Amino acid sequence: MTRIIRILCIALLTIVGLVGSSLPARADDRDRDNRCERRIHQAEDKLRDAVSRHGEESKQARKRRHELEEAKRQCGDHHDMDHHDHDQH
Repeated sequence: MTRIIRILCIALLTIVGLVGSSLPARADDRDRDNRCERRIHQAEDKLRDAVSRHGEESKQARKRRHELEEAKRQCGDHHDMDHHDHDQH
């Protein structure tokens, strides 16, 4: 009986350790995703503003387009799906 209790305690501690160690990583990923989404959204807003003020082919629009691409590159591929969902809302 003592052996079964000992095995159950070890299993429980292992499960608690695995679950506890994965939670902060998920929160960090969400924070990163939120920062990336905000950065991309701001870059898009600045691009729209530059296009409306200075024209599609202006140096200001080209600069903002470059900044938007840089924000997307820094955030990686994961932003694409989340960003399209954000546009639909």
